Amino acid sequence: MSQEQQNSPSSRSPGQRPMFPGGGRGGWGGGGGPMGLAMPVEKPKNAKNTAIRLLSYFRPRLFLLSVVVVAAILSTVFSILSPKILGNVTTDIFTGFMKKVHHVPGGGVDFHLVLHLLGVLAFLYVFSAIFSWVQQYIMAGVAQRTVYTIRQEVMDKLTRLPVNFFDTHPHGEILSRFVNDFDNISSTLQQSLTQMITAVVTFIGVVIMMLTISWLMTVVIALTLPLSFVVTKGIATRSQRYFLQRQRRLGELNGHVEEMYTGHPIVKAFGRERKSIAQFEEINERLYESTWKAQFVTGIIMPLMNVIGNFGYVLVSVIGGILVTRGAIQIGDIQAFIQYARQFTQPITQLSSISNTIQSALASSERVFEILDVPEESDELTDSVTIANPQGLVDFDHVSFSYDPGHPLIEGLNIHVKSGQLVAIVGPTGAGKTTLVNLLMRFYDVNEGQILVDGVNIASLSRSNLRRIFGMVLQDTWLFHGTIGENIAYGRENASFDEVVSAAKAAHADHFIRTLPQGYETELNEEASNISQGQRQLLTTARAILADPAILILDEATSSVDTRTEVVIQAAMKNLMRGRTSFVIAHRLSTVRDADLILVMNHGRIIEQGTHETLLKDNGFYTDLYNSQFAGPQVEPEVVV
Repeated sequence: MSQEQQNSPSSRSPGQRPMFPGGGRGGWGGGGGPMGLAMPVEKPKNAKNTAIRLLSYFRPRLFLLSVVVVAAILSTVFSILSPKILGNVTTDIFTGFMKKVHHVPGGGVDFHLVLHLLGVLAFLYVFSAIFSWVQQYIMAGVAQRTVYTIRQEVMDKLTRLPVNFFDTHPHGEILSRFVNDFDNISSTLQQSLTQMITAVVTFIGVVIMMLTISWLMTVVIALTLPLSFVVTKGIATRSQRYFLQRQRRLGELNGHVEEMYTGHPIVKAFGRERKSIAQFEEINERLYESTWKAQFVTGIIMPLMNVIGNFGYVLVSVIGGILVTRGAIQIGDIQAFIQYARQFTQPITQLSSISNTIQSALASSERVFEILDVPEESDELTDSVTIANPQGLVDFDHVSFSYDPGHPLIEGLNIHVKSGQLVAIVGPTGAGKTTLVNLLMRFYDVNEGQILVDGVNIASLSRSNLRRIFGMVLQDTWLFHGTIGENIAYGRENASFDEVVSAAKAAHADHFIRTLPQGYETELNEEASNISQGQRQLLTTARAILADPAILILDEATSSVDTRTEVVIQAAMKNLMRGRTSFVIAHRLSTVRDADLILVMNHGRIIEQGTHETLLKDNGFYTDLYNSQFAGPQVEPEVVV
């Protein structure tokens, strides 16, 4: 079956673009400047429930997670012990040297002891690095496997969502959640969780080691923390305003570039290059202003933190020197303590940064879970009916439908289509023509009444069985990145090459395909822009022919081809439609003169029906439409926008 799904119903009111519950552009997680406090991040609405739900995906890998935790703890402990042993080396060298200077019997440096301590130190460094590598390696696998599972769930979910979900949500928004949010979650799970474990263990271990050296110097270092927080918070508050401006300007710039890129031919056609460049330069200048201000203010944090840190080191050196002269501590303890003092602020900085990163990841997770929580298409009936040999008899029985509950579109519609009939649906824009197709295919379910195929309510059929009955060729062609042969074969699974060629010949596409350098192996790009619009229409027609459906739906299927090609395609379609029920939506009334039944729609209602000749004799709405195309606009038909 060839299935070209349109992105939005023709009757959708202008400006109607419901967003995800989370709103926003989505997908771009906040970052962090120095100390992780300067860059504002998007916060989740329900962090606790989101975190519990995200962590539940780790359940199958609890053992590996426990290995990661143990490896992180051992790596950190080995790293923490190193300064103390290095301090002992310094103490032994200094003590031995001083004894030798003062000619103390047995004085001198005990190099055997020093080498032993250096060996222990090397052992700690090596094993700390090994355990660090182990926990990073395992955590990378755990994180990627977890994200793989969630991504697979979302992909499966998207295939089960109704068409109206994609009609009411911008595609860029969905892609942002599927790509950018997953990247944010992946990097956070892979790095931040192990960093958080390491930071907590480091902080506790460093405090314990500092207390074993001197409680007085530990208190002095601890007193510098409040000052650091005050300075950081003051600068962060000021810089957040600039970062928010930067994010808004960046969104404007991205939107402008995307718009100009996708509409590049139109920009060139109307000579708007200069205006586009001027608009880009204006937005870019505003982005530059907000970015450099944000970076400048944020850049002040580290110098001020260094000043505060150096002030603490001076106090430690002075107090440590006094304690050494009094024999309370050894000289190597001062060296070890200074190293611990440097490590003391690192976990706090890490935790601050990780806190923002985790909040951003939870916000991304929340947006992803919103997709997973969207109601799916109504469940298939367990005892669904199957039409083995469809004949193509179609009935609309008192059908009512609306995209928006407050604005009914179709009310009490009744149509009886016999098997093998060619039914043309005409009417002004927004009359509800394409909506009939959406209802037939169960892209949307009717609000009231029922639609019958061969006397069977389509609601009792499985969607897969129902859609195998139909073949569709729409005005907006859809071709994927792949060969021409693969695109045609999309119409029927396991189709042979000969069948693909036969379908192409029936659609009068075989000639132009064989003129291409690689013929049926010609690769189409992502937008299939390396062939013409008319050629794309021929390929989608060939796809529908290959599907060999019982019922055909043609929605302006020849609107993008020239008149001569249109005649050829119509001849091919006439052969294809022989013995099949066909629905043709058309604006060019010349294409529907031979229809067995013409349905004239306006405001979601069938206002006239009959053959071309009988409708012209009635001198009604259809006559006005016909005359407006072929006899001049004698009577202006009412147009619904």
